[in-house]
Amino acid sequence: SLLFLACGSFFSQLDPENTGFIGVETFASLVHSHELPLDPAKLEMLVALAQSNDEGQICYQELVDLVSDISSKRSSSFKRAIANGQRALPRDVLLDETGLGFYKRFVRYVAYEILPCEMDRRWYFYQHRTCPPPVFMAAVTLTQIIVFLCYGARLNKWVLQTYHPEYMKSPLVYHPGHRARAWRFLTYMFMHVGLEQLGFNALLQLMIGVPLEMVHGILRISFLYLAGVLAGSLTVSITDMRAPLVGGSGGVYALCSAHLANVVMNWAGMRCPYKLLRMVLALVCMSSEVGRAVWLRFSPPLPASGPQPSFMAHLAGAIVGISMGLTILRSYEENLQDQCGWWVVLLSYATFLVFAVFWNIFAYDLLGAQIPPPP
Repeated sequence: SLLFLACGSFFSQLDPENTGFIGVETFASLVHSHELPLDPAKLEMLVALAQSNDEGQICYQELVDLVSDISSKRSSSFKRAIANGQRALPRDVLLDETGLGFYKRFVRYVAYEILPCEMDRRWYFYQHRTCPPPVFMAAVTLTQIIVFLCYGARLNKWVLQTYHPEYMKSPLVYHPGHRARAWRFLTYMFMHVGLEQLGFNALLQLMIGVPLEMVHGILRISFLYLAGVLAGSLTVSITDMRAPLVGGSGGVYALCSAHLANVVMNWAGMRCPYKLLRMVLALVCMSSEVGRAVWLRFSPPLPASGPQPSFMAHLAGAIVGISMGLTILRSYEENLQDQCGWWVVLLSYATFLVFAVFWNIFAYDLLGAQIPPPP
């Protein structure tokens, strides 16, 4: 705690330009002049960190994380600090520079929104390239809009489409009577109850999914999104065995919950403006959407021939985002396979998948579930 107080009080001297970097020699003089006690293992980390950077500079936030880490000498903070030092980031890369074009300003906005560390933000801003573009979230959203427009024009119905008898006959909808058609456990994400659900999901996918994909790449974000979608349908097949399912809420809630959890876990380092207000608004909107789904499931406004779509996909997606998604978002430019926590989460998810598959094969007959006839 003494070290943190000293670092905080002398921060203006260590980093007068607020670049996020401090010189190793400057910090060493601070340690000696104030006789701050440091564990020998942490001193070793500091020396290795300094040697890994050709300019003899280290990120201030990474240094705080490194000093505060009380784990082993070769901790994740140590490995991450060494990797950051090897980035060869030019010192003149400043996020607050003026005269940037529209796209570069957008990249800077994404860096502030997604990344909690100044070193990571500067590195992302420096090395970002337009290719490959964030095509996954854009393609999913565009496909969902096209499918909705096609069914809306065909049925001449733009809200509460699930009440139309022809809507549930779509080969894309998940229905408990069609569990053998495995593709439906994923393709239901292209169908929506109405314009309001599509608008909510599309807005969040573009506002949160696209920046996440720009930073973490198409493979990680597409895997997270599809994991939320699949977990949503499988959870419904276990907990709400009579209900069908439409909408991409499982994937959307996986992205949103992962991002919100990442902001909370790195609250001090996040530079996005109005963090608290935006988080409250996001939670209110997400909770309202869940409440609306619960209302449609148990108190449908119109008579229907069978149960209305379930809301459990929202909750399953949120769980996937907090567990798997948070692990992904906290590993910017790090190999997931090198982290023990990633394998624990992946094994847990795989165990759930195996259990859900066996449940869908055997449990419906063993429990005598009275599912509505498939359309």
